[in-house]
Parts: sequence; C-alpha cells; structure tokens
Amino acid sequence: MRHGILSKIRVLDQPNTNFPLTEVSSVTEFSVASALQNYINSDHPSHGRKIHPLILKAGIKPNVNISIKLLIMYVKSSCLSDARQVFDELPRRTLSAYNYMISGYTKHGFVDKSFDLVRELCLSNEKPDGYTFSMILKGSTSGNAGSRLPFTGREVHAQILKSNVEGDDVLYTALVDSYVKSGRVEYARRVFDLMLDQNVICSTSMITGYMNQGRLEDAEDVFHKTVEKDVVVYNAMIEGYSKSVETAKKAIHIFIDMQSLNFRPTISTFASIIGACSLLSAFEIGQQIQGQLMKTELFTDIKIGSALIDMYSKCGRTDDARSIFDSMPRKNVYSWTSMIDGYGKNGCPNESLELFDRMISERHTKPNYVTFLGALSACAHAGLVAKGRKIFECMDRVYSMKPRMEHYACMVDLLGRAGSLNQALQFVMQMSERPNSDVWAALLSSCRLHGDVELAKIAANELFKVSGESRPGAYVALSNALADAGKWDSVSQLRELMKARGISKGTGFTWIGTDAGLEAFHVGQSL
Repeated sequence: MRHGILSKIRVLDQPNTNFPLTEVSSVTEFSVASALQNYINSDHPSHGRKIHPLILKAGIKPNVNISIKLLIMYVKSSCLSDARQVFDELPRRTLSAYNYMISGYTKHGFVDKSFDLVRELCLSNEKPDGYTFSMILKGSTSGNAGSRLPFTGREVHAQILKSNVEGDDVLYTALVDSYVKSGRVEYARRVFDLMLDQNVICSTSMITGYMNQGRLEDAEDVFHKTVEKDVVVYNAMIEGYSKSVETAKKAIHIFIDMQSLNFRPTISTFASIIGACSLLSAFEIGQQIQGQLMKTELFTDIKIGSALIDMYSKCGRTDDARSIFDSMPRKNVYSWTSMIDGYGKNGCPNESLELFDRMISERHTKPNYVTFLGALSACAHAGLVAKGRKIFECMDRVYSMKPRMEHYACMVDLLGRAGSLNQALQFVMQMSERPNSDVWAALLSSCRLHGDVELAKIAANELFKVSGESRPGAYVALSNALADAGKWDSVSQLRELMKARGISKGTGFTWIGTDAGLEAFHVGQSL
C-alpha cells in the first residue's frame, strides 16, 4: 500500500509539471516537502492540494516543516479554512506559521480574524517581527477592519520601536501608507525621510497624501526626488492635479511627459486625464485622448466610456457623449447617470427623462442617488411636476432609497419653478428632517422668480439661521427680490446689515479659453 502511495506522489511530481522527479524508494519527508515546495513556487499552487490526502493515507505524520508548507500552499490557493485546520493542528506554532496565517486572512479581507491571531501571537512565546507589523498596518488601512480599529499607525509604530524590530522596505512602506491613509502626512514624511532607499511605492503614497491635502509643492518635491519613477507615481501626480481646475493643465503636461519617457498610460491614467479635460472644458484635447484610446483595448472599458460621456457632456457636446454611450458594449449605473445628467444640464430635459425611463424599463441597472437627482433636475427644467413627484416617491417605495437633502431641494425647485410656491413651502414643512441651506435657497430663488417678497423673507430668514455667513448669495437673492418689488428702503436696510456683519459677495467670473490655456475672466476685467 505504501508503494502505491509513493507512485501517486511521483505522478504528481512529474517533469511535465516542471517539477523534478523524486528518486527515492519510499515516501520520505524530503520528497513530500520537495513536492509541496515546487507547487508553492508554481503558478498553480492549488494543484498541490492532492498531496495532502496522499500523505495522510501513507500514514505520515507531518512535521513542522511539512505542515508549514501545507499551510503556505493552502493560503496561496485561497483555501483559508484548510490552512486554518493545518495551523490549528500544528504541534508547535512558530512565528512563520502565525505570519502566513495572518497574511492570508489580511489579503482576503478577514481582518478581524487576522487581528485575533495577532493577539494570540502576543500571548504566546513568539514575538511579532517586521512582517507581522506590516500585516497589522495593512489590515488597519484595508477598509475591512470596521469603524473601531484595534490598532492605529502610531500604536504599531510605538510597538515597533519598543520591540527593536529591524525595519525594512516592506515595513516602512506599510507604515508610511498607514499614516497617509489616516491623514497624518507629517508622521508619514518623517518615516519616509528615514528610509535609506526611498522606493517608488512609498513615494506614491506620500504624493497621494500631499495631493489629498492640497499641498502641491510638497507632492512635487517628492515626485522630483523620486529617482526611479514608474507609471503609478505618474498616475498619482496626474490624479492629484486633475482634481482642481487651477491645476488641471499641469495634469496634461505630466501626461505628455510620461509618454515621452515611454511610460504607457493605464486605465487610471486615462480616467484622470479625461477628468482634467472635463474641468478645463478642453474637448479638443479630449478628442485627441479618445483617438489614442481607440487604438487600445481600453476604449471598450466601462470606466473609460463613462469618463468620456461625462467629459463631453460637461463640454456641452451631448451628441458626442451620446455617440460614446450608444457604442458602449456594456453600461453600468455611472454610464447611464452621466448621460442622463449630461442631457439635463445642457438644456435637453426631454432626452434626459426619455433615457431615465429606458433605464428603469430595461431593469438591467439600478439607478443610484445621482441618477435620481439628474432626473428630478430634468423635471424641474421641463416643468413636469407630476412626473417629478412620481420619480421622487418611487425612490423610497420601489428602490428603498431614502431621499437626501439634495433631492428635497430639487423637489422644492421643481414646485417653485412651476409657480406652486405654497405647495413648495408645505413640502418643506412636511420634511421628516430639518431642511438645510440648499432647501431654503431653492425656495428663496423661486420666490424671487415669481416676485413673492413675503415668502422670500421667510425663506431668507430660515436660510440665515441655518447657514449664517457662509452663503452671502442668500442676502443678494433677497436684496434682488426686494428690488424687483420696488422696496428700496428694505434693500438699503439689508445692505447695511451685510456691511455690519462683514458679508460681501465675490465678483462673478467665467472661464475663457486663451492661447495660454483656461483663464478666469472677472466682472469689469478687460481682455
């Protein structure tokens, strides 16, 4: 029987699987360990699962070495329950066994189980090493740890120092990433500066952290000091620049520079640069990027299609956006929403609502909160009160989506635009939550549109209570409503009140395309 088992292990260890043939006359610990290691190093470690039952049938009691190899094989094969069984049956749980099990749980999103093992490790005779701490940090920032984190970056950092653990790139990178994700960029920079070899992964984390806090100069400093750059670090710069209209032009320059250095843009690169074109209303550049995309397999990706629809819509080119929409082989909620919202914001409410109805009727894609907002806005611009009410009511009734403040504000705007000011006020009074400034601002705007000064005063007073000095436009809107009604004494009193409270409204401006790029053109300024 033992020789029959040996032949099966030999079959599993044949050259056609790229493993060397075991030259022994009986099953040995060495042959089993060798076969397992070969499977661990292969592209298909799960094929090695066949060895475990053969070992048991052969009557071999796995030693620590074989057990840990079985554990590694199961972890790499994503068979965590089998890995845990091997771990629990270990005669002695070594630090490496703990690390492999903790790593498996962390990488597969079972962070709570990972942390339970960390606690167990700390109570055993083993002590965490740098790899253990790096896994704790990754688990704490993975998004699967829940709202109450048992470990924070600072606590782990303190334990590292107390334990005299020798740091390496893996540990320092995890520590930098942990500090960045918790918003403690200064602490991250201190660790980053201590590293002798500042790798590109750490640089990318630092750049992302600085960009998220609007610290562009610091991000640029790290970028320029990064000796060996890759496409990911370029992506971090492009994504950061593409979040603001003031810096979007820099995103385009970085995009051009990276390609001149033979870095191939990824889907993240293209998504960010298309977003920059949206902010700049630079559809000509967007068209060039689309032409570049059409030469790649990325053009049919949903994320790219949705980004192009959004870009063309924000540039006022709804026909181009619809062409992209219709050519997409697959669509998701973002594709539909971008097109619905694009039509609505470009004065095509009927086309927006037609597409919304088609989305609902096909039932392939469930609308999200932004989809409903776009549909309600289209109803407001088209004056379709009954349809707007139907859409608003179906959010909760059909899709179990409780309307948010922006949806209530849109309904007030819909009723107000149609001249149903009393209904709009009644709608506000019946809200289950306290109306915010957007709701009262929508009512105030409608009051001015229809010349209802008394109701405008009510809306303005409520708006002042909620927003205080944060919305100077509310004072201006009330002032304009009073002026339209010829109540100039009240206008003067309101303006004196604004002066007394130190409230001023910024000058209006628009973005104008020039040879130098997109520039802000303010009221009273000459070209």
